Amino acid sequence: MSFVRRAATVLAATTALTAGLALPALAHVTIQPGSAEQGGFTKVAFRVPNERDDASTTTIEVTFPADHPLAFVSVKPVPGWKVKVTEGKLPTPVKTQYGELKEAVTKVVWSGGKIEPGQFQEFEVSMGQLPTDTEQLVFPTKQTYSSGEVVDWSEAPKTDGSEAEHPAPLLKLTPATGDDAHGAAPSTAPASAAPSVAPAEPAAPAAAAGTTDGTARLLGGAGLAVGVIGVIIGALGLRRRPTA
Repeated sequence: MSFVRRAATVLAATTALTAGLALPALAHVTIQPGSAEQGGFTKVAFRVPNERDDASTTTIEVTFPADHPLAFVSVKPVPGWKVKVTEGKLPTPVKTQYGELKEAVTKVVWSGGKIEPGQFQEFEVSMGQLPTDTEQLVFPTKQTYSSGEVVDWSEAPKTDGSEAEHPAPLLKLTPATGDDAHGAAPSTAPASAAPSVAPAEPAAPAAAAGTTDGTARLLGGAGLAVGVIGVIIGALGLRRRPTA
């Protein structure tokens, strides 16, 4: 019986390890995909998992970078959610290939819907022209729950490479490769560089919780747990084998 108890302890520890490997991938708001080319246009999705077991996510507020404003921003409607796009005057006008940019999108807020426990939702945005003088754009995000709790995902990346407790969604910018495809670029350049804000096509409903990375970790952890269970069963069989 002592052996069985030890085996159960090992199995419990393995299960905890499996959960520990999987949860970090689901723990915060991210941008998917996480990179885009400098100088182009791109479509990204703000992926928002619900971290609470007793409350739903009801509001997502994304702040756009003021130091590198984006001239063109359009949002994809999400069934069951309202979206509000806020524009503001820039402290200093920015020169673009379309003219002088005096205003830009400063904030996008999705509200009125629900991300239930165990689920996530993606909020898609098309934007550009991406800057060429920086390697990343940071989008501080506030996640509000039905309980009234507000989680502020606004911490900048740490210089030592470790992850912050509440990291802001980060879009890495890579040098252009020369390809024509840079995401959803406007078909024609406007006469002025006024911000362009327009809804697009309906988005798919929320899926069950999990991300690609989280799924991979869960599968890997499940394999580890199955292996440990096999070892335990084999050991129990050997102990019960009658001696000659």
